[in-house]
Amino acid sequence: MKDTFDYIFVGLGNPGPKYQKTRHNIGWLALYEFVLRNNKDFNPSDGLQAYQAKVKIGDKNILCLLPTTYMNNSGESVRAALKKYKVPTKNIIVLVDEYNFELGKIHLKIGGSAGGHNGLKSLLYHLDTDQFYKLRLGISKNFGPGELVDYVLSEFTEEEWNGELTNSILKAVKALHNIAEHGALKSMSDINSDKL
Repeated sequence: MKDTFDYIFVGLGNPGPKYQKTRHNIGWLALYEFVLRNNKDFNPSDGLQAYQAKVKIGDKNILCLLPTTYMNNSGESVRAALKKYKVPTKNIIVLVDEYNFELGKIHLKIGGSAGGHNGLKSLLYHLDTDQFYKLRLGISKNFGPGELVDYVLSEFTEEEWNGELTNSILKAVKALHNIAEHGALKSMSDINSDKL
């Protein structure tokens, strides 16, 4: 019998050791931590171009995906998962880096544009809707004109790992638990007002 899922959680990032600790991969890092804390592990998926893990929170079954398509083609993997498991797009939570927020801030929203983010552009194109949730994780805006690409592909500093980055990842883990237990819409105000 085929698995059924209530939610799909997607961590955006680039695969491989070269990108593992970069700012662009904060969504990947946070989802990895969520899975780890639920005593599960990621394995190669069957036909989804992703690593996947299956997590149960209460009575909710969650498919956790780390697309291996590289950031710019993330939508291909998510579309394949939607087609396979028939999960409504409003039950997709995408964890994504956001340079307009300081490191440590997280924010949940549904809909809206890609804001120049290539991973989100790919999702909007392949899903043909903006009605999915984005859990945006701040990476700060410490770059000048023309330096965005180099900045997002730079690694977090040791100081950040020992401070706000770890704090942000733990906030994201709590947020995902809250979404699984109470739904994204009900969780939004607590997440966005930093009450978790």
